[in-house]
Amino acid sequence: MEGVPGMNTVPNPNYYDKSIVLDVKPLRSLKPVFPNGNQGPPFVGCPPFGPPSSSTGHSPFSPFGAQPPPDLNQTQDTPPPTFVTPIQSYRPPTVVSNGPSTSSGTRKGVGRPKRNAVSIVPSSSSSGTKRGAGRPKGTSNAKKKEKTSLDVQVVKRDFDSGISAPEREDGNGDLVSSVLTRFDAVRRRLAQVEHGKAGTSKAAGVLMSNGVRTNMKKRVGTVPGIEVGDIFFSRIEMCLVGLHMQTMAGIDYITSKVGADEEPLATSIVSSGRYDGEAQDPESLIYSGQGGNADKNGQASDQKLERGNLALEKSLRKGNGVRVIRGEEDPASKTGKIYIYDGVYTISESWVEKGKNGCNTFKYKLVRVPNQPPAFGIWKAVLKWKEGLTARANLILPDITSGVESKPVSLVNDVDDEKGPSYFTYISTLKHSKQTQPPTIGCSCHGSCAAGNLDCSCVRKNGGDLPYLNGVMLVSRRPMVYECGTTCPCHASCKNKVIQTGLKFRMEVFKTDHRGWGLRSWDPIRAGSFICEYAGEVNLRMEQEDDEFVFDTSRVYNSFKWNYEPALVDGDPSDETPEEFNLPSPVLISAKSFGNVARFMNHSCSPNVMWQPVFVEGSGESVVHIAFFAIRHIPPMAELTYDYGVSLTSEARDGSLLHGKRKCLCGSVKCRDSFG
Repeated sequence: MEGVPGMNTVPNPNYYDKSIVLDVKPLRSLKPVFPNGNQGPPFVGCPPFGPPSSSTGHSPFSPFGAQPPPDLNQTQDTPPPTFVTPIQSYRPPTVVSNGPSTSSGTRKGVGRPKRNAVSIVPSSSSSGTKRGAGRPKGTSNAKKKEKTSLDVQVVKRDFDSGISAPEREDGNGDLVSSVLTRFDAVRRRLAQVEHGKAGTSKAAGVLMSNGVRTNMKKRVGTVPGIEVGDIFFSRIEMCLVGLHMQTMAGIDYITSKVGADEEPLATSIVSSGRYDGEAQDPESLIYSGQGGNADKNGQASDQKLERGNLALEKSLRKGNGVRVIRGEEDPASKTGKIYIYDGVYTISESWVEKGKNGCNTFKYKLVRVPNQPPAFGIWKAVLKWKEGLTARANLILPDITSGVESKPVSLVNDVDDEKGPSYFTYISTLKHSKQTQPPTIGCSCHGSCAAGNLDCSCVRKNGGDLPYLNGVMLVSRRPMVYECGTTCPCHASCKNKVIQTGLKFRMEVFKTDHRGWGLRSWDPIRAGSFICEYAGEVNLRMEQEDDEFVFDTSRVYNSFKWNYEPALVDGDPSDETPEEFNLPSPVLISAKSFGNVARFMNHSCSPNVMWQPVFVEGSGESVVHIAFFAIRHIPPMAELTYDYGVSLTSEARDGSLLHGKRKCLCGSVKCRDSFG
């Protein structure tokens, strides 16, 4: 740009020299003038707009003659205005305890109630009703009770979030994962009880008011614990972990000291892709400034060089990196958005041009910093494969299921010349050598089973709830999930029939670098989503010494906390759903000769997939199925892994009876060196 060495100039008939604004004498140096008692009420300038001043000898200049520039230089006695709404402003009034982290045996950052931090009471309950009472447990003789909405009541009671004050300021990978897991667990539970209404916003209020968050300290550049390519299903998730602190605005920034003055610097932007000129190039981005939108009368205006726009301009001159988050439509939702963290960009140039509404708009070109993992580029490549615009390279088979699944599963090798895995027969569910249990009688519902309907035997066995949210997402891990089966008269679309409906995501079996064949999804997968079941031959007496494809529930698995915290939802810590499984006998399934995509999932000591036992009611072969669900959000083309567990040995070695049969190659920082 003109007047800025090393910057390109974009010819434009509406070009003006922004340095006139940027080099204006700081208003901090001006002496304020107050009216005497005979004058009328003083002019009140609310940040970011202050009263005009002419003590410099110049008329106040504004880029488009609409408003004066923001007052970034107030007197030392007055704190500088905060243009970005601080994340604290989203907190309801509360007292947050900066208590110590939890003791061993619980996940990092999981809080313990000292009393009740949040009280969520059914709106129809009377004053004499005990919190949490009335919800049936298991198959107890609970009275039929209609589900009521919950009112989130944040009261001034202590709650130990398990996150210390320093950890709230600066996080790490474990903390980021814990905060997001806790948020989504509360969101799912609230959405379950509220029938999908406002679960996200209520969960955000609950966690923020109780200090369940991290990376609150704003910073330029990368954020601890957040990796390029991570995905988020709401802006509030990014807010909770410090990636982007704005829940509405697309530009986030901080103010930094420059001598005696302060100036804004951009930290992150969210590109929604809906504005004119926003490019879909995975290595660069044309970003439109903020402001100038039509008012209530439908009248648009010129954008102003203030707040986020000014921060981007300052970052252009300073040369600091800006985090870029790309917003895209959620393929699984008509109205939802997915946000992809695409790494750090630098601003290379800026200009002003006329928009479709005839008003001046700021434009900024951002270029991706080299040598970062691909993120948005993967998203765009997969989208082209789905739309048939480009062919998937190194494709061996377009569908290894031969039509057994409703969605094709590709076979791809980008590594070597191997043409595929060992031969097996593809099946979509369990294959029984004999009937292991007598068939059971299902529910008597007509239509779709409903939560709270205790006349439904399946709902009663699930504790009065439907275990799934919207028929696709597991709300909480349970000792056992009971699904409606073939003898249940409810519709095939019943929301208590999930694992029987097959694959929900477009899968790909691919050759890994050093762990054989693996499994990944072309689609983004939200935490709790059903992925697949472990299909294979059920045999309680199988020989498994040389079988690498055996799923064995008798192995010892790493424990972890995934369910919601009752203190944050129900207000009754005793109402916690157990996460330990209740299996009458070990389940052994071999996918060596007969199996599905689950046989290709590799082991990891830090998995992104978990298993849950599911009993399908009323089928002619009533046995426990092993269903896989996402532990956390999984980006497209990320390998799907689960914990294989460790077998018990007959002799202790190194003081332990747990010794895996195979060397672990997962590469996780938490790798235990062996599994199986």
